[in-house]
Formats: sequence, structure tokens, C-alpha cells
Amino acid sequence: MNVSNELKTAARTLSREVSGLTFSSPTARVYNPLEYAWECHALYLEKYGNSTKRVVFLGMNPGPWGMAQTGVPFGEIEAVREWLGIEAPVGKPGNEHPKRRVEGFRCSRSEVSGRRLWGLFKERFGTADRFFKDHFVANYCPLVFMEESSRNRTPDKLKADERRRLFEICDNHLREVVRVLAPGWLIGVGRFTRERAEQALEGLDVRIGRILHPSPASPAANRDWAGTVTRRMTELKIWD
Repeated sequence: MNVSNELKTAARTLSREVSGLTFSSPTARVYNPLEYAWECHALYLEKYGNSTKRVVFLGMNPGPWGMAQTGVPFGEIEAVREWLGIEAPVGKPGNEHPKRRVEGFRCSRSEVSGRRLWGLFKERFGTADRFFKDHFVANYCPLVFMEESSRNRTPDKLKADERRRLFEICDNHLREVVRVLAPGWLIGVGRFTRERAEQALEGLDVRIGRILHPSPASPAANRDWAGTVTRRMTELKIWD
């Protein structure tokens, strides 16, 4: 089995296992883009997950205007369509919230985190092929969580027993991704994913680092995020 097929098999397993979980209030709606946006996600894995990598960037979980719409990690629509060259039909989650509609590539909202992340990679590497020759971007958790008000909930805010069951599945998937891609570095995009990686990958031959999350909710990320991340990657001697 080739690399991209192994990643697709792992993603299918992840999707099936997390779909069997249940979550209680205040979590009211859960979206799984690996189900309704599978065609886009599969294209991403086929096109850019077809070889081993030197560096894997790890995000937390899909944003409502990014991967929730496109099936691609940090999947800001313009970046996915124009830079990654990926566009395919996107279905609907079964429990869609009226304030968080999934419109796929017709969505007019732009995810700032994804725009910043892919924008940096485009500025530094020029083409997606050049970036993905040695790098890959994945998410730790594939699910979108929201309260009845439509307020976003992140995996670290779930109840303890819900986190335990979810993290066990996501840890297993992360170990499989690292086995298949064999990176020298796993870079957590934010503190949460670095900590999860440190636990899930303990004992494995991969170095773990962290960069600042590009979320506009972070004051530090609103002050030259791209420059801060570039300096950090240079300090780690990953980028020249």
C-alpha cells in the first residue's frame, strides 16, 4: 500500500471511530468533515500525502469556516481552491446548526487561521508542491464541536470522560500518521497539540516542537504571526 492510501485508510478508521462517540451538554452539535467532505479530504491526501515528510504540522481540530467547509486542515477556502488546487462537492452534516451552515466552496466566510498559515507557506515556498515535498499539515481531532448557541467548543473544553475516549482514538491516529509519514519533526500549532503529541508519541523517534497558533483570538498572533513563526522554525533549525 502506498503512503497516501495508508493515510486514507487511517482517516477512514478515525472517522468511523469518532462517529461512534457521544457528547453531552453544553456540546449540542458535532460535525465530522471526514464524512460529508470526504471527497475533498481524500484529494488532499492523494495529492499531498503521497510521500514521507520531514516535518508535520499538527492543528487541533477543524474551524467552522475552514476544514468544516472544505475537508482540508486549516482549509481556508481561497487557499484550498487557488493554492492547493483542490475543489470537490461537499455534503452536509446530519445535525447542521442554522448559524453554522456548511456551504462548501460557496461559503463566503474566510478562516483567518487558515489564511495566515497557508499564506506563510505560500510566501516562503511559492508553490504547494515545493512546500509539500518535505512538509505536511494534519489535524489531531477531525470533529467540530459547538454549543446550542453555535459557539465553538474546542476538544480541550470537553468533559473529562469525553476527552479521554476521544483522545485515545486521536492518539492512535496520530501515531499511525507518524508511522506512515516518518517525519523527523512534529510541530504542534499551539500548546494543546504539542502537549498531545508529547503524550501520544512518547518513545517514538520524532522530535516535537511548537509554533504560535495563528488564531486572531490570540493577541500575540495579531502581531507579525508569520515573522514569529519563521523565527521559531529557524531557531529549531528546521528552516534555513
